[in-house]
Amino acid sequence: MLVHPTYRSARRALRLRPLLRFLALLVWPLVLVSCSPSGEGAASASKAQPHGPIRIVATTGMLADAARAIGGEQASVQALMGPGVDPHYYKASQGDIARLRNADLVVHNGLHLEGRMQDVLEALGRSKPVFALSDGLPEARLRLVGDAAGSKVYDPHVWFDVQLWSTGIRHLADVFGQAFPEYNETFQNNATAYLGELERLDQNLRKTYATVPEANRVLVTSHDAFSYFGQAYGFDVRGLQGVSTVSEVSLRDLANLVDTLVTRQIPAVFVESSVSPRTIQSLVEGCRQKGWEIAIGGELFSDAMGDAGTPEGRYTGMLEHNARLIVEGLGGQWNAADGASADARALPKTHSAS
Repeated sequence: MLVHPTYRSARRALRLRPLLRFLALLVWPLVLVSCSPSGEGAASASKAQPHGPIRIVATTGMLADAARAIGGEQASVQALMGPGVDPHYYKASQGDIARLRNADLVVHNGLHLEGRMQDVLEALGRSKPVFALSDGLPEARLRLVGDAAGSKVYDPHVWFDVQLWSTGIRHLADVFGQAFPEYNETFQNNATAYLGELERLDQNLRKTYATVPEANRVLVTSHDAFSYFGQAYGFDVRGLQGVSTVSEVSLRDLANLVDTLVTRQIPAVFVESSVSPRTIQSLVEGCRQKGWEIAIGGELFSDAMGDAGTPEGRYTGMLEHNARLIVEGLGGQWNAADGASADARALPKTHSAS
């Protein structure tokens, strides 16, 4: 029981404030659970009839783009993480918590991409539908990167393989329909249209990346976010950090990568929009000291998309932006006519999230 400040010195009360804030963070998931009317969690929430469009909150921009495409006019979608935000480090703010509590449905990537939100998402799942796109992906197609406490750890950057991501999109359409069966047909039709756009995107990317000389198909970036891309489109991918930006870069790894770039005379390396460019700049300087002038080919979108309202603010535009930089930087031929962004005009309209 808290003692009123009149019984303690003001100095003691001030010392208690950090502790109280810490305790509040510990107990808020219990408050979320208690907000469920029947205590039956997601199952009971799926029976609720929302007023107006379904309020969907997605953790990343890529997921928000997918949710808007699937939900169409039946959904109002918000993304928690905006341009330039690193999901590996992201912690939910008080405003995020309010948005999550007010949502009818929550979508996240899974595979520990949003590692610092895991407890929040698990608590929410007891009171409303919370879906991970990665739950719909075949385990055999996931990239195993380690083992933690006896559990397999997979690379979470599945959006860089368009075909794999498309499998996850169909899964989202199915679970959206289970949560709100009255809109299931709409969700399925919208998903089919979106998947058609992604199929054309994938075909164009394969055609474009094939123009890069085979000897130059080495993609070096700040962290290991592009391995699914490498497997899908035939590139040797090297990241200075691991699959999470929380990992550190060793001097040995840096030196080894410098040797590889110099030996193979790779023309360019790339920075990322959501990761500091310092390590890539160190790599460029290391190559220069060994007599190889290597260029920074541009800034790729990795864990976050571009600004809303720009081509890069959509999943298709994000991947086309990356393709142009990679192809031009590594000696291939970029043809703007191969882009798929124009297909966005055929997508269903969506409600603007406030």
